[in-house]
Amino acid sequence: MKTCRCLNCITPPHLLRKLLESEDKATRDAALNTLVSSARLRGERSIRSTFGVGVSTAPASGRRSIFDCRGGTDLGQATLVRTEQGETSSDASVNKAFDGLGRTRDFYREVFERDSIDGRGMRLDGYIHRGRNYNNAFWDGQEMVFGDGDGIIFTDFTGSLDVIAHELTHGVTENTAALEYRGQSGALNESMSDVFGSLVKQWSGNESAEQADWLIGADIFTPGIGADALRSMKAPGTAYDNRLLGKDPQPDHMNRFANLPDNGENDFGGVHINSGIPNRAFFLTAMEIGGYAWEAPGLIWYEALKASVQTTQFQDFADTTFAKAGQLFGMGSQEQRAVQDAWRGVGIRVSGGTARRGRHRMIEAGGMAAREESDIAALARQIAALSGQVASLSRDLSAMKRGGNGAAPEIRSGPGGRSPRSQAPA
Repeated sequence: MKTCRCLNCITPPHLLRKLLESEDKATRDAALNTLVSSARLRGERSIRSTFGVGVSTAPASGRRSIFDCRGGTDLGQATLVRTEQGETSSDASVNKAFDGLGRTRDFYREVFERDSIDGRGMRLDGYIHRGRNYNNAFWDGQEMVFGDGDGIIFTDFTGSLDVIAHELTHGVTENTAALEYRGQSGALNESMSDVFGSLVKQWSGNESAEQADWLIGADIFTPGIGADALRSMKAPGTAYDNRLLGKDPQPDHMNRFANLPDNGENDFGGVHINSGIPNRAFFLTAMEIGGYAWEAPGLIWYEALKASVQTTQFQDFADTTFAKAGQLFGMGSQEQRAVQDAWRGVGIRVSGGTARRGRHRMIEAGGMAAREESDIAALARQIAALSGQVASLSRDLSAMKRGGNGAAPEIRSGPGGRSPRSQAPA
């Protein structure tokens, strides 16, 4: 199966570029270093994926290993500091990364019966303390890598469970739909990670949809930064709004969809921006259904992800979630209505699939029954007419025999002036 060859970073590039405008040199330097480093890593990821370098396929039941980069950027030089058999570390970052990988692994196993990220027991490797003042965390197709942040804007990225689950979910997407990391399919890719990142946090805290904060990355900003999180699924576009970070650009409706060029500078068509639209659709679905969002809503989205393809667009995914809701919970069920209402709430109408095909089948069935009834009635009328004509002919023949003069009787015409013989079926 083809997979997307992308480096999936939690911090969107538009936010880092905004930090380049900061009056503080340390903030500008950290943002520039993160942007340059991420671009280089993206290139390495593409080359490695093309040739399949270093990709482990041996099943390991999701076994965890944490490595310490000690400020370096060469993962090959990192030191193994914790394994499944190891003791708790004195380094809080080691333990937070280890626990976050485990909670995400357990979520997929217990909720969706999925064996690790690839469904085949893939081992989970985490690398902490990567680089200096590195304002990001990423999944590169093989491992999870965490920066410590610059200490000014961002703090240690291992401290956010939804960030860890977000990044690992990119691995799930790679091994299911392999959504292309550009345009709407790329925004869906990011949205899937936000959805399941939030669900892992909710599941871990036993929170209902009503209790959840629906924020992504609420724990990675330092105190005093006027920002709730990187993104808000409940209200896209409201996660932050200040001079330092700018205004959260995420739309919450298709009439505010950001049409951006498909290049690295514009985040490949705004994949971190337009993901706000499907994010809100999931939030609305979960709120209308109620209860725990990882149950019915999560299952619908997970099954729809598995049924998607590389180029799936928003409309395609909306139709698929509607169809999956019908398959899982019944046509016209509360769950299916919630899905339909949620997509309508972000400007996307479920356009076909199950609902329309169902209506068409009913119409076709009704039309066929009507046609059959009409045909039977017409046949009955034809038989009755023929019977009457045969009876009339019999009477005429009898009269001719009684007359015995050999004169041909008058044969009365059927409808349209034709003789009965001309109306008899061939």
